[in-house]
Amino acid sequence: MSKKNNLRIVSLLPSATEIVACLGISEALVGRSHECDYPPDVRDLPVCTEARLNTDKRSGQIDADVQTLLQNALSIYKIKTEVLGQLKPTHIITQDQCDVCAVNLADVERAIAELTNSNFKPQIISLQPNLLAEVWQDIERVAQALKIDAFPVIFELQSRMEAIAKKNKQRATEIPTVVALEWVEPLMTAGNWIPELIEVAGGKSLLSVKGENSPYLFWESLLDLDPEVIIIMPCGFDLERTERESRVLTKRPGWKSLKAVKNNRVYLVDGNSYFNRPGPRLVDSTEILAEILHPEIFTFGHKNQSWKPMV
Repeated sequence: MSKKNNLRIVSLLPSATEIVACLGISEALVGRSHECDYPPDVRDLPVCTEARLNTDKRSGQIDADVQTLLQNALSIYKIKTEVLGQLKPTHIITQDQCDVCAVNLADVERAIAELTNSNFKPQIISLQPNLLAEVWQDIERVAQALKIDAFPVIFELQSRMEAIAKKNKQRATEIPTVVALEWVEPLMTAGNWIPELIEVAGGKSLLSVKGENSPYLFWESLLDLDPEVIIIMPCGFDLERTERESRVLTKRPGWKSLKAVKNNRVYLVDGNSYFNRPGPRLVDSTEILAEILHPEIFTFGHKNQSWKPMV
């Protein structure tokens, strides 16, 4: 497939890369962020960003380093301006939702301004989703900018979500209470679109408010609410890393007294590939949640691949 209309797209966040791919124009991608890894072929593209953080540290130290950078008004990520200049993209996709998640709009605008001698003026597409509906809108926004018809893609994604919700409504006999954790040290609950995904999958989200950022959580609040299900999805961690980092929770006072722990209903998921990315794979994320919450109804084949029980 040739690059449509000579498009040269640089994606500076993983969800945008996946949006471009789901629209069927992956071959128009010429550059990516250091975190873009799906579809796998994009790993061969030039990398246009780097992190000022050492993400190999433990969760608590990563959070401390993030706060230090933000308090000193420093960006967590750096754009490789020289690479951007060499690639001469027609479009750059970035975000203005979370300074911790990826390069933000202001950084991109500064990088473009530095290329004063360049003869290209890329169109910047900035995404800022907080709700599931806004994710669909972002797919449409990207498609419009690239002159692609997004309707078939969005219709297929929404249809899959509706099928899950409908099946739950017809067959689910319970709606378990759920706490989703986006970070384990310090403790944070998962906000934004996650409560909506939990609801579609047949659960009742506690502690988080849909459309709002992920808040820090007092341990005592978790103990007091005592949810029936706990799902651990640290931002940026795969399943293996999540399993390692989550061990810190088992040392907390009162851990073993939690209802979810006693009933073996604590689960680990691959947050990095799924839940943390506001793109088309949020539908897969909902399938994962449906398997976790209602295994008697749903089997999508994600178990032990994208999620597992915590033991």
